[in-house]
Amino acid sequence: MDESSEPMSEDDPKGKPQISVMRSSGSTPSEIYLQKLCERSFLRFWSHPCVFQDDGVKRTGQGKELCDLLVVFGNDILIFSDKDCAFPTHADLGLAWSRWFKRSVVAGANQLYGAERRIRSFPDRLFLDSACKERFPYLLPPIESARFHRIVVAHGASDACKRRLGGSGSLMIDSDLVGEDHLTQAPVNFRIGQVNPSKGYVHVFDDTTLDVIMATLDTAADFFAYLSKKEAFLTSSKHVFAAGEEELLAYYLRNLNSQGEHDFCLSSEFDGIALEEGHWEDFCEHPQRKAQLEANKISYLWDTLIETFSEHIMAGTQYYSDSEGPHESETSLRFLAAESRMRRRMLAQSLLVVAEAANTRQAFVRVIQGILPGEPFYVMLSVHSRVEKNLADYREGRRKFLEAYCQACKDKFPVAQDIVGIAVSPTNDVGFSEDLLYLDGRNWTPEQLAAAAETRSKLKLLDNVKPVHGKYREYPDPVPSKSRFVPAKRFPRNAKCPCGSGKKYKKCCGR
Repeated sequence: MDESSEPMSEDDPKGKPQISVMRSSGSTPSEIYLQKLCERSFLRFWSHPCVFQDDGVKRTGQGKELCDLLVVFGNDILIFSDKDCAFPTHADLGLAWSRWFKRSVVAGANQLYGAERRIRSFPDRLFLDSACKERFPYLLPPIESARFHRIVVAHGASDACKRRLGGSGSLMIDSDLVGEDHLTQAPVNFRIGQVNPSKGYVHVFDDTTLDVIMATLDTAADFFAYLSKKEAFLTSSKHVFAAGEEELLAYYLRNLNSQGEHDFCLSSEFDGIALEEGHWEDFCEHPQRKAQLEANKISYLWDTLIETFSEHIMAGTQYYSDSEGPHESETSLRFLAAESRMRRRMLAQSLLVVAEAANTRQAFVRVIQGILPGEPFYVMLSVHSRVEKNLADYREGRRKFLEAYCQACKDKFPVAQDIVGIAVSPTNDVGFSEDLLYLDGRNWTPEQLAAAAETRSKLKLLDNVKPVHGKYREYPDPVPSKSRFVPAKRFPRNAKCPCGSGKKYKKCCGR
């Protein structure tokens, strides 16, 4: 599968005719804000507001809206219900809380349960518009292997919580509260536990914690890992109390399990844990956390690369594509988007090295070897354009070169199962373009393996591979006097700025 992000001209199409993806948008200010947050974390290609099923289309011409926002990413399906309900001003706080909880949290949870039920029953009847003309752009995972995450975004209580209790205004978390306990036990005001465990755990984010969570865990890998581990922790036999979701997040980010993953590690000798206010503030103010944020800046080049590909896939304007539609393109692009923030830091730095090295030579390639199960092999290539060649010849030649290197990678590293090829222009080229290619390294026939070996031998590819080892710490030691951001000369001036402004680099941070 080969994708390329440069818009194709009408008189010089490459590959098969392409299908564009039409997107809807949230209908209320809070839904639009949620959409922007999700697009920043999951990127636009996987965030779909206002998804419908075709119930009622024949009768009324309008489908049934399932949820306020749906994210489908591999086997993970994330359903959002956005509820913006003013907190009642009743003098009886218990009564005010009860009314708000029913209108926002309970109503939102019921919408989520209904949406999940219908998705499980009719996964092929999802549409992006109310008239149900625009089908969901890619296939859902097999329902038996799908992991559903349910999130209610409950607006309206944070200010009241701050006035009554002080603090950040985030809702407290109390795992002992189950179902009706939220309404009948006193005092439980501004506390959230398990809404309805018989139907599945529901995460509840409020005005305060929505921004904190989405800004901190701003990749699909990091976000889904947190949701899964949080659900397992809060539904265990341990009693968990936290003064707010942000306190729980700080505890998660400061602890690692035996596999080296962030987790809610609690010794078996303890029956529970209570996290008072201050953990999140201490985490944010720690010098190593600040150093991490500085080190992560370069990683957003990886996000920009994903967005560039996805924009052209959705618009149907790729320079070259041999996929059958957006669902096939999504498969290859998902490898890039599945990387954590820390891995993106390393990958972006490597790609930048490749693009710079090609400034002074005809071509430069680097292979990033997968280490953990499920990690792909990346083949990063940059080829300098020749004066005598036009753009079409250059792009076609670079694409074939990338394909040959990906085949050579399979021959050089037989264990490679997923091989992702990325080709970019050198940083000093006048124009800047990118190509994406994916090879499935599983179940190759003897003929395919022989062809890969022949290609590698004939073109002498990857013969002189020099191992390059790097060490990346998630929380680096602070370096106050030295910025780690990319110097202006190291980034293509006409590419989008990695800060996310949408402007060209030369008109933003590169000025």
